[in-house]
Amino acid sequence: MSASPESKDLVPFTRDSLELIKQHIAKKHKEEHEEEDLKPNPDLKAGKELPFIYGNLSRGMVSEPLDDVDPYYYVKKNTFMVLNKERTIFRLNAYSIFCTLSPFSPIRRTTIKVLVHPIFRLLILVSVLIDCILMTLNNPPEWVLAIENTLLGIYTFEILVKIIARGVWAGPFSFLGDLWNWLDFSVTSFELIIRYSLLNSSPMFKTVRTLRILKIIPLNQGLNSLVETLIHCVKKLFGAITLTVFSLSIFSAIGMGLFMGNLKHKCLRWPQEHENETQHNRTGNPYYVRETENFYYLEGDRDALLCGNRTDAGQCPEGYVCAKEGINPDRGFTNFDNFGWSFFALFRLMTQDYPEALYHQILYASGKIHMIFFVVASFWFAFYMASLFLGILTMAFEKEKQTIAKKTKMTETKSQQTIKEHEEGIEGAETKTTQIEMKKRSPTSMNTSLDVLEETTLRDKKKLKKSRKKCPLCWHKFTRSLLIWNCCPCWLKLKEFFHRITTDPFADLFIMICIILNILFLALEHYPMSKKTSSLLSIGNLVFIGIFTAEMIFKIVAMHPYGYFKVGWNIFDSAIVFLGLAELYLANIKGMALLRSFRMLRIFKLGKYWPTFEILILNLIKSLVVLKNLVLLLFTFIFFSAVFGTKLFGKSYKDCVCHIDKDCLLPRWHMNDFFHSFLNVFRIVCGEWIETLWDCMEVSSQSLCISFYMMIILTGNLLILYLFVALVSSFSSYKDVTTEKNNENKNIQRAMLRIKKGINYVLLKGSCKKQNLPKETMDCANDTYITENISDHTLSELSNTQDLLQDKEKSNDTEKTPLTENENQSLMPSPSVSETIPIASGESYIENLNNKEIHSKSGGRESKEKIKPSSSSECSTVDIALSEEEEMVYEHEKSRYIKSGFGQRSSPGKISRESQKGKIWQNIRKTCCKIVENNWFRCFIGLVTLLSTGTLAFEDIYIDQRKTIKILLEYADMIFTYIFILEMLLKWMAYGFKAYFSNGWYKLDFMVVIVFCLSLIGKTQEELKPLTSIKFLRALRVLSQFERIKVVVRALIQTTLPTLNVFLVCLMIWLVFSIIGVHLFAGTFYGCIDPTSGERFPVFEVMNKSECENLLSNETMPWENAKMNFDNVGNGFLSLLQVATFNGWISIMNSAIDSVGVNMQPSLENNRYVYFYFLSFIIFGLFLPLSMLIGAIIANFNKHKVKQGGSNIFITVKQKKQYRALKRLMYEDAPIPVPRPKNKFQGFIFDLVTHPVFNVIIMVLICFQEITIMIQSDEQSLQMDIAVFWFELIFVTLYSGECILKLISFRCYYFTIIWNIFDFMVVIFSITGLMVPLTIGYYVVPPSLVQLILLSRVIHILRLGQGPQVFRNLILPLMLSLPALLNIGLLIFLVMFIYAIFGMYNFAYVKKEAGIDDMFNFETFGSSMLCLFQVTIFAGWDGMLNAIFNSKWSDCDPDKINPGTQVRGDCGNPSVGIFYFVSYILISWLIIVNMYIVVIMEFLSIASKKKARTLSEVDFRKFFQVWKRFDPDSTQYIDSSKLSDLAAALDPPLCMAKPNKGQLIAMDLPMAVGDRIHCLDILLALTKRVMGKDVKMEKVLSEIESGFMLANPFKITYEPIATTLKRKQEAVSATIIQRAYKSYRLRQNDKNPSDVHKIDGDSNVEASSEGIYFEKAKEKSTIQSQI
Repeated sequence: MSASPESKDLVPFTRDSLELIKQHIAKKHKEEHEEEDLKPNPDLKAGKELPFIYGNLSRGMVSEPLDDVDPYYYVKKNTFMVLNKERTIFRLNAYSIFCTLSPFSPIRRTTIKVLVHPIFRLLILVSVLIDCILMTLNNPPEWVLAIENTLLGIYTFEILVKIIARGVWAGPFSFLGDLWNWLDFSVTSFELIIRYSLLNSSPMFKTVRTLRILKIIPLNQGLNSLVETLIHCVKKLFGAITLTVFSLSIFSAIGMGLFMGNLKHKCLRWPQEHENETQHNRTGNPYYVRETENFYYLEGDRDALLCGNRTDAGQCPEGYVCAKEGINPDRGFTNFDNFGWSFFALFRLMTQDYPEALYHQILYASGKIHMIFFVVASFWFAFYMASLFLGILTMAFEKEKQTIAKKTKMTETKSQQTIKEHEEGIEGAETKTTQIEMKKRSPTSMNTSLDVLEETTLRDKKKLKKSRKKCPLCWHKFTRSLLIWNCCPCWLKLKEFFHRITTDPFADLFIMICIILNILFLALEHYPMSKKTSSLLSIGNLVFIGIFTAEMIFKIVAMHPYGYFKVGWNIFDSAIVFLGLAELYLANIKGMALLRSFRMLRIFKLGKYWPTFEILILNLIKSLVVLKNLVLLLFTFIFFSAVFGTKLFGKSYKDCVCHIDKDCLLPRWHMNDFFHSFLNVFRIVCGEWIETLWDCMEVSSQSLCISFYMMIILTGNLLILYLFVALVSSFSSYKDVTTEKNNENKNIQRAMLRIKKGINYVLLKGSCKKQNLPKETMDCANDTYITENISDHTLSELSNTQDLLQDKEKSNDTEKTPLTENENQSLMPSPSVSETIPIASGESYIENLNNKEIHSKSGGRESKEKIKPSSSSECSTVDIALSEEEEMVYEHEKSRYIKSGFGQRSSPGKISRESQKGKIWQNIRKTCCKIVENNWFRCFIGLVTLLSTGTLAFEDIYIDQRKTIKILLEYADMIFTYIFILEMLLKWMAYGFKAYFSNGWYKLDFMVVIVFCLSLIGKTQEELKPLTSIKFLRALRVLSQFERIKVVVRALIQTTLPTLNVFLVCLMIWLVFSIIGVHLFAGTFYGCIDPTSGERFPVFEVMNKSECENLLSNETMPWENAKMNFDNVGNGFLSLLQVATFNGWISIMNSAIDSVGVNMQPSLENNRYVYFYFLSFIIFGLFLPLSMLIGAIIANFNKHKVKQGGSNIFITVKQKKQYRALKRLMYEDAPIPVPRPKNKFQGFIFDLVTHPVFNVIIMVLICFQEITIMIQSDEQSLQMDIAVFWFELIFVTLYSGECILKLISFRCYYFTIIWNIFDFMVVIFSITGLMVPLTIGYYVVPPSLVQLILLSRVIHILRLGQGPQVFRNLILPLMLSLPALLNIGLLIFLVMFIYAIFGMYNFAYVKKEAGIDDMFNFETFGSSMLCLFQVTIFAGWDGMLNAIFNSKWSDCDPDKINPGTQVRGDCGNPSVGIFYFVSYILISWLIIVNMYIVVIMEFLSIASKKKARTLSEVDFRKFFQVWKRFDPDSTQYIDSSKLSDLAAALDPPLCMAKPNKGQLIAMDLPMAVGDRIHCLDILLALTKRVMGKDVKMEKVLSEIESGFMLANPFKITYEPIATTLKRKQEAVSATIIQRAYKSYRLRQNDKNPSDVHKIDGDSNVEASSEGIYFEKAKEKSTIQSQI
């Protein structure tokens, strides 16, 4: 018989094993019973290596059937396993009835040996890789066909081997039990049929064949498990996907109602009276003309200019009218004319692909007011839904991470235990044998045997050490003899001398300075560059190569080559030196100029002296190594999509190219070959897909193109988001390590300390030469000087130590930290000043809130401690209490100064006069302090701040035409200036200068006051008029006036400032790419431009710059440079920023790919492999640094959140209370109870409308109403319009009926529920919308208005507690994070406001081209906000910057007269424009990233609280709501018989589903008289059951009891007489007694058995039933205790 499968010994699979399996199958079929406790062991999964705890694998067991060591598979799945040489587990089914040979069949055994052999797997993998390479060939040679036939034979052989070895259908481990085999079989069968049949379907064959690329996934165990993980993630994303599709459908319906047919409105030329046209007139105009020839086109635009009939929509030029003619823009693919295209447009808006074009089109055709639609849609999709997806993926990744960590721990512990047991068993056996032998031997032999044992153990250890070494011993001897140089004493002295030099701190400092200078020299390269600069840079390069070479030689001599090359940084340095020398020697060889790019590696030498740089790069490398399977899967998917796209659409692009290009030339982005298809797929994955999809739909089927693109977008984004989450998770644990430093970094610090000491020594020497102060000046020092001196030095030092102690206390106990004084924090905290500056509590900026001294001041109570006579601030009314240490120091210093003769006495008269003056001054300051701290004064200043900020919006280009408004604004500026100056003076009087200028917010106010004054001065004199342009800084005062914005600014500083090191690392990576770009493309973006068409001349007409200048005899053609180029490092940074934001990156890449050389005309795709430069930048310069930066921000966010006790750092103290109330409201599902009316009719209606089915019916009506909107389309038939009208009438009638029914049943309570008020307003507006068009006409009220009003009821589906539970869990994070989001939104609006005003002052008159036009410009505040919203979503800012770059005479006119103003010219300022857009992008990015973090962290906190076994106040409230149903009289007791129903009626987690009587009895609840149980005892027992043995359980139980006693002070006292367990024991005891008594009666009363039966019959049945029930309960309780 075979061994048990639970044993850890490997046992061959025999016929007895097969018989056992058959018997088990038969038994299972008969009894239908299966063991459910068994679970599969994850370490014994198929494809993994067998752990070594199962013993060694002998040769006879390799590739042979063995008993399955996992009991789960052995018992349940009836399998056996096979191991190969690498101990890889292959699991196969042992028994089946369908096409499966016996495990002992020689044919099957042979195929199993082939299947499990590593060479077979390697053969299949190599075949797939060769096949992948062959698929990329566009026009393969003839010999490729032979290779394809060979590969097809290999795949067929593989399928046959798998079918024979595994069986066709024998269970989960058979051939058809694996879905990958289904795919493989289908592809191979299809290929065989097509290849050897007469069917002519070559394109289809090639397309299906590409599915074989996916075969790489099952061949790699890591990829296979990763795919399973991603499928599990998709299941978790089901709720978010459903919500996304639902939201897209709702927004699509709204878009149809708002924009249907609007995008067909174009500017059409209005013909004159003498013009006639005989064609069909669709406009009804007698002067109709052909639309295609008479539309108005802007220069460079493909589509006609859109327009609208609203005043805020786009207007047509003179001679043109706005008419609905022609097709929709973008070849007819962008519209809202039906639900499908509307859904497509919203999906595009959700993915934020080219949103600026859709944004412009809608606003031109429908009006600026519809910007609200884009703001809401962008917030919901691009922000919130993206946050949900990221949150769910983060949760899934963290869970997977935890499970992997648990598995590794379990396997480690198991392996350690088994190894210990094995070792103990061996040692025990050895000791027994040695003891027996020692008894037989003499003492000498005992000693020798012990020595032998020790020798053997030492030998074993040495063998282990040798086996662990990577290199053999002979190689170590060879390297040591060759690479360790100990030649002669002179050499050793030289070596010691070099060692001193290389280890000297100043040597490392010198090398670091050289590295920095080398980076500077690399960044100085530019085009055009003079010969002197070029020679200087080349000489500098030679010098640096010499220095680095000397460093390498010195270190090699000092450390020996053996020791030198052991250090990783030394290997890196030597590689840099060799590359530099190779560049020098190969500089004149053609094609070796690329070696210059390797100079960039010198920048990474900084990592040796910069710990953060080194840590981040190492962390990045480790993360990529860990995530190698995910990266490989992403690359496999992109490769598969590229090949699939080539086979699917390649021929279509070639045949139908004339549909997308007038010259019938292939566009830059196509899928005709693999290279361009790969680039196209990469572009789609990056989020740029809409333009190439338009081309694809022109050349091929629309449904096919959309399906292909959706597959890439959805799957690619899932992989990228998961990779992004994994990288961010690895970097969020980043800490700026300062303890672990290498020798070079320590040497730098030592060198800096020596330099500081030297400077201090020199300064000290110089100060000693000065003459001493005379005694007369020292005698002038008075007592106040003494105290000021002490307060400025000694007391500040003491306060610093107290701050440190208190910070430690705060970190140890966060719950004790009071959070009621957030306003007492400054913009930049400086705790060293906090003790010496007495400021009023309302204006304090102090961070340390635990300071007793501050609390004693702000509390307003008089302290009994001694008071300091004078303060460090000259104007302070608040006294500072001295601590005991400070008092001792003060008394000591005062006595010392008095003894020295510094103290002077004054006359009584002098004292009285000074005291009277002091009292007057003190009273004045107290009055000023009261005024400043008055709430009404603060509100007044806040209102004035808002008014002064709001007036800036009126100063647009039309201000000179509005004389009255201009005069009012000038007077308002003067009034505001005087008010703020007065406020500043009052605060100076109240707080003193030192206190005022120590507060960051007051410094900001002071700066704004200076701005006011300068702007007023600038208006008085013409020379100082540019000073008025800084007026936009006045809006910064809003930051200091409103607490919500202050909290956000403070939190942003806390989360972003510590990441400065990481930001610098990212900047260094960008610097590397920028310098490489300068080396590759400097001066190559120039081209000869045709001034008439604005396009570049073809290469066959113009070859270089000289031909361009000589093209015409009388006129020279412009040799122009691209506005975005790599001529210097600065321009390179700007170009890389556009690539990083995917704005204008296509034109930059086109310029780079077309570049030929300096002064050479660009040629189309001359150097197309330059694409990989930009691809590598997107991966290594954008994706990875972005992950690093966001991970560091999240780490700081969590750190400060923990410091604040887990609360949100973006909300104020008041909002924290509101947050708790909102959380309580969101978690409480029960609505406000409405009393049931006593009237029967009203009661019947009340029961009807409150029934859950009624709510479901209303939801169904809402969905049907949305469907009626979806089926509509533009230019639909009249019958459809009539049907839609009747549908609307029916829905309005039904909703009105619902409203009337609820009004009848709810009575006055109807309007106490906000949702009822909403429904009532919907009904009123719907009826009005139906009636008004019938009376007035459809021109006043649009037909879609009623539909949109009715559609607003769809919000009921998202209503918490009423809609689906899936939506509730996803909407809850948004509701709870709303306070923080509103605060951050206020800051975003303020930033947008400031930049809008700045743009109005600087770019209002810029020439209208590229991204600046009639609607999107900086002429007014509204249009500036439109532009900035576009930049906020990182869209279209490249076009606006291109317009601002027009600063030359050829591009703009500096003397152009602007009507209505005195400003001349329409030129821009490139430097100001770059600063404007770059700074705004960085600031808005930081704010938006924190918005994402807020929502994601809120989602994760909700998810973690659900997993944790904790109870909240909401759960207790729900308990008492259920309790009221069982105790309507509020007696606080229920009968024990109702206990089971009560426990089952509760909500989770307190709920106990039936049957629950056994569990309730085991709780041992106390019972009062009448078998009644108190509610508090039940609640405490249920709480204890939920929380288990948690540490916080006792605290929670005491809080519940105390809270209940406070809420019920008149609690009815009771004395428990028993418990549930005792009652059950009594019942069981009574049963036993009754049985004993019955048996006794049966034995004693044989005369009257009938009486006995009558007496005891009933009791017997009852007792037996109770006994059975008790046994069942006992069994359940024991099972639960085991669990």
